[in-house]
Amino acid sequence: MEEARAVLARLERIEALERRGGAPGPLLQELRELAREAARWAECEGDPRALEAAAALLDAAAAFPPGSRKALVPCPLPAAAPIE
Repeated sequence: MEEARAVLARLERIEALERRGGAPGPLLQELRELAREAARWAECEGDPRALEAAAALLDAAAAFPPGSRKALVPCPLPAAAPIE
């Protein structure tokens, strides 16, 4: 349950940064941390779809390391299936 709280708290921080018009650097760092926290949560839950989504997030985050000047491109991830 602690992992879920960490993800929700991170989402709140990201939302606050967006509302304030925060710089891209801090926002991207928060998103990288969100990917790591989501992966920890998925590991605890053991849901194969969550694990797959978390792995895709971590891969995407790794493609844009801190200080990277790469241009952002559309994400090739498939749409998530509804949670039942």
